[in-house]
Amino acid sequence: MVKELIINSSPNGVTIALLQDKQLVELNAEHINNNYAVGDIYLGRIKKIMPGLNAAFVDVGYEKDAFLHYLDLGPQVQSLIKLTKIVKNGSYKDKLLGSFKLEEDINKSGKISEVLNRNMLLPVQIAKEPISTKGPRLSSDISIAGRFVVLVPFSEAISISKKIKSSTERTRLKKIVESIKPKNFGVIIRTVSEGKGVSELQKDLLDLIARWESFATRLDKTEPSKKVLGEMGRTSTILRDILNADFTNIHVNDTGIYEEIRTYIKDISPELERIVKLYKHREPIFEHFGIEKQIKAAFGKTVNLPGGAYLVIEHTEALHVIDVNSGNRTANPENQEENALQVNKEAAKEIARQLRLRDMGGIVVIDFIDMHKPVNRKELFDYLREQMSLDRAKHTILPPSKFGLVQITRQRVRPEMNIVTNEKCPACDGTGEIKASIVLMDDIENNLNYILNEQNEKNITLCVHPYIEAFIKKGLLSQQWRWFFNYGKWIKVKAVPSYYLTEFHFINSKEEEIKL
Repeated sequence: MVKELIINSSPNGVTIALLQDKQLVELNAEHINNNYAVGDIYLGRIKKIMPGLNAAFVDVGYEKDAFLHYLDLGPQVQSLIKLTKIVKNGSYKDKLLGSFKLEEDINKSGKISEVLNRNMLLPVQIAKEPISTKGPRLSSDISIAGRFVVLVPFSEAISISKKIKSSTERTRLKKIVESIKPKNFGVIIRTVSEGKGVSELQKDLLDLIARWESFATRLDKTEPSKKVLGEMGRTSTILRDILNADFTNIHVNDTGIYEEIRTYIKDISPELERIVKLYKHREPIFEHFGIEKQIKAAFGKTVNLPGGAYLVIEHTEALHVIDVNSGNRTANPENQEENALQVNKEAAKEIARQLRLRDMGGIVVIDFIDMHKPVNRKELFDYLREQMSLDRAKHTILPPSKFGLVQITRQRVRPEMNIVTNEKCPACDGTGEIKASIVLMDDIENNLNYILNEQNEKNITLCVHPYIEAFIKKGLLSQQWRWFFNYGKWIKVKAVPSYYLTEFHFINSKEEEIKL
């Protein structure tokens, strides 16, 4: 399986596409102003205690108070509260926890009013980003994730990923971590640690300890409801979690991000530094790699499958519903059961991709085509589990019911990726009528005259539909040359296939649109 990462940087943020064998399987957007990313640590102020919910609402600076349940406090929340008070009093000298006396664990079935009170300051970590009408979901069981290990303060436990099966390897890793971890810190050993040496694990752990020290230093000066420590950017987080030897290329269109990624990969996997490549072509990076087309094809209400079948995906407030239809697929009337199985397996593969691609979470109900044989229902269930095994989000799949329904619960920590593929026509504004195309060139020339003579702009680029670009450039004495003779400046003309026929925009030398 060939894996590639395509990173598109724009003024609004960074969009990261993960391709497997040239097919888009994940799409992540990192917005510039995303201040509530999973993993960020804030100094929260308790606003309300809700005994009926056994939870509290916490002010972290978001427009709506964040939610903190008793079960998300963490067993050592009393130690965290004690540390916060000491730091705020200015009497905390040891940035680590070597001389810190831990408090007793809280009761698992206790009440939140016994632990927290109104206006108390408490460091909290974003567990779920704001979704729909809800504020962030919080946890005070703080952890700092690295590539190979996760650092857990106020603990001495060493946990090892269940995916590491070898008992010899588990023992080796545990001994290594025991010898290098600081006092009063627990460590979770991640799956990618398998086979790694002492130096790699130690470097990763030292980086996390440095981040904890940064947290302890900033906590003293941080105002309530402000961020104390931020998680790495989405780009680095994805690289940290999924980068392995299967990756063949990482293409990025921004020099700054390119250097940042090269430096990061050089630190964590020097042998993979060569796969990072700076994209320099004029064509937009997503169009060059065929991602734009895949996005438009994959995010609609109806998703077509190669064999003629299709999916219909509906979203409600409570759950997502996916209906599998055989469409115009040629069915063998003598073996409808076998045909249904093949369509269902084809659909299962696409559904597993769609869940990752759209980052759909919560409850998902899938209406597969009915199959009467239990052996076929089991085969479909096993195949769906196999396809879903590539999904990094936690999920649970129930076997098909006798009605052909499959229920999936999938972890949701971020808003669902939603890209509108059917829009109100920007040319006619939904009326069904557009301005006469014969006056299009007059509109362009009037705007061009204003930009050049009134705003004194230089190095202008006109972006238009490819048909209009061809018209402007055609002939020995083209419209482009007429503009040059009239204004004494050469106007670049760029074709943008995604524009509608009469759409045009002017771009300045800084690649910014000139607002008219």
